[in-house]
Amino acid sequence: MSYTRTSLLAAMALVAGTTGTALLVGQAGAATSAVPCTVDYKVQSQWDTGFTAAVTLTNNAAAKSSWTVKWSYAGNQKVTNGWNGKISQNGADVTVANEGYNGNLASGGSVSFGFNGTYSGTNSVPATFTLDGVTCNVDGGGPTDPGPTDPGPTDPGTPSGKANNPYTGAKVYVNPEWSAKAAAEPGGSKIANQPTAVWLDRIAAINGVKGGMGLRAHLDEALKQKGSGELVVQVVIYDLPGRDCAALASNGELGPNDIDKYKSQYIDPIVSILSESKYAGLRIATVIEPDSLPNLVTNAGGTPTTTDACVTMKGNGNYEKGVSYALDKLGAIPNVYNYIDAAHHGWLGWDSNLGPAVQQFHKVATTNGASVKDVAGFIVNTANYSPTKEPHYKVTDTVGGQTIRQSKWVDWNQYVDEQSFAQAMRDKLVAAGFDSGLGMLIDTSRNGWGGSARPSGPGPQTTVDGYVDGSRIDRRIHAGNWCNQSGAGIGERPTAAPAAGIDAYVWVKPPGESDGNSAPIPNDEGKGFDRMCDPTYGGNPRNGNNPTGSLPNSPLAGQWFSAQFQQLVRNAYPPLS
Repeated sequence: MSYTRTSLLAAMALVAGTTGTALLVGQAGAATSAVPCTVDYKVQSQWDTGFTAAVTLTNNAAAKSSWTVKWSYAGNQKVTNGWNGKISQNGADVTVANEGYNGNLASGGSVSFGFNGTYSGTNSVPATFTLDGVTCNVDGGGPTDPGPTDPGPTDPGTPSGKANNPYTGAKVYVNPEWSAKAAAEPGGSKIANQPTAVWLDRIAAINGVKGGMGLRAHLDEALKQKGSGELVVQVVIYDLPGRDCAALASNGELGPNDIDKYKSQYIDPIVSILSESKYAGLRIATVIEPDSLPNLVTNAGGTPTTTDACVTMKGNGNYEKGVSYALDKLGAIPNVYNYIDAAHHGWLGWDSNLGPAVQQFHKVATTNGASVKDVAGFIVNTANYSPTKEPHYKVTDTVGGQTIRQSKWVDWNQYVDEQSFAQAMRDKLVAAGFDSGLGMLIDTSRNGWGGSARPSGPGPQTTVDGYVDGSRIDRRIHAGNWCNQSGAGIGERPTAAPAAGIDAYVWVKPPGESDGNSAPIPNDEGKGFDRMCDPTYGGNPRNGNNPTGSLPNSPLAGQWFSAQFQQLVRNAYPPLS
């Protein structure tokens, strides 16, 4: 699907007023069901050579298990891409059939789909619509309003209507379920009003688990929080087949070959909900499948960190197929902004990893129906602890004529923090063919590293190891440690456009939610026991065979971990006030 990242918002404001419509209106001016079907065709936005349209079909006859809508254009309009319907065009004739997930249409029920198109001259609304061969709007209530004459894109040269940076000028959704847990902890009220992401980590989460809020409930609450301004809702898409092949703690419910189930039972229902017209005024930022593609780069063959599970997922291609499918379907929704997970500097920061990662990202964004236009940006440090910026040393420093890259901590990495890594990755991604407006996100939810252990200045100029270890605010034992880290603190508060190329600092991992269990715990979520969450474990090649630095007595990944939350609050940097 083809979308550029420009402002949708002025266009969406037109929907309630000056849009072309084919909605049947009776003599008294009220909508009527006296005809077998009605079609509401709206031109949501229009510019010199193109337009975006939304169509709502209402079935007033017997219930249907599938449907096909047809119309013909009087002008030279051409549909270029669409969503929530299988759209084809032959000359002036357009046919739209249902997708697999929205074929059922009850009597009195409605379904919506949309598309982008091109035109020159006049962009008239079609005069006649049919549903399965039956003419809709037959009593003269057909379309008469051609829609907005030329509202134009909000940002010049960006005709799709998406914002260059969705976080600019917008509030961000505060998850009330997380907020209540945070507020109940000592000191938690200081951050309970901060925005965090909603994780859809299994199919059941779409409708809500154990009485909790589902996706629709979160979006409805977001509409209340939005008010008259703009608001971003952050949603983590996280249920790939064979999920997280290198970390047992975050394994998922789907087997390695369940790609069709992933598409039809997970992505398609999410797309259907996000496409509902009532949510069109929200800016929805999706974080696409944390850890998946980076695992294919570093853990799927020929390295000390290779795992059989990652070799399997590289071989069957289902990570790539799943991510491409998600990008394609979600990217087709006008108010959705896809951010692909890109690991962190301590994973991909070596040129030998970063170059192949960029190639992997570009491959997935240009195959299986996806386009680079479906990608708003990338996110680094998701659910990790790497500092946004190391204030006391930089990768170009030397000690006694030796580069600090020779230190055990840096280990020849090209980067020592997330912001420099994110900005460099962005440059490489754009050079590889991604949009020049690409934006980066940095998860700062747990990378503050405050408290008494935080260095106040550079380390001693004795050895490269002494200098780096005395300078670094990242107090982990090893940069490969990722599970419930001891000594971590809340990081920078969520902020829009904090630096060049960075769309926002965000809290994607809700502080206080566990990374994984420190001992085996039976569960029905597919989550295993990863020794990297065990504080007694001596390590493996991924962390240089060092202790894990994990907190004891941790629950399953995603469950509330009170001791961790209280530690994060105590060690917050900047300090909480």
